[in-house]
Amino acid sequence: MWNDRYAGDGYLFGTEPAAFLTRAAGWLRPGQTALSIADGEGRNSVWLAGQGLRVAAFEPSPNAVEKARRLADDRGVAVDFHLADLDGWDWSRVFDVVVGIFIQFVGPEERARLFTRIDRALVPGGLVLLHGYAPRQVGYGTGGPSAEENMYTLPMLRDAFAGYEVLSAEDYDAEVEEGCAHRGRSALIDFVARKPG
Repeated sequence: MWNDRYAGDGYLFGTEPAAFLTRAAGWLRPGQTALSIADGEGRNSVWLAGQGLRVAAFEPSPNAVEKARRLADDRGVAVDFHLADLDGWDWSRVFDVVVGIFIQFVGPEERARLFTRIDRALVPGGLVLLHGYAPRQVGYGTGGPSAEENMYTLPMLRDAFAGYEVLSAEDYDAEVEEGCAHRGRSALIDFVARKPG
């Protein structure tokens, strides 16, 4: 399905990073290692690399990875792109920063497993940056899955990353214009937290 959606010449979600990432820039430092999960067409990983981070990214769609490589070349940055899904990624690799932006294609059971993997992939003191939709997004119909159970709530994220220092946690509505796929009023969750250690 996703490979078909990414088949056109254009960038489905645009080429600029999610606004969440630019707001989180103050916690990022050049030289940090970062992982971008289900990176799509590269808009977020390429931006991270442009900030001086050493970025790895994985994505299961060959069409998306091809576009991501093109975007990185156009912006003059290096990203270590991998064609992989959640089970194909090597979660033993560790990073200073793990980024998940609109990765709500998994239900509650798989999401719990994914959050455990994210924890394992972070160095002590590392940062998790999650951005996605709140349950009321289903009623807005401006992007994301149609299943409320796939959405985030702040209590859910605080529980999933219990013991982390929460640096930012917001649940809000905003007008989004990200390519042709994310447009209009959206119910959003931002979550930035630091792993103990």
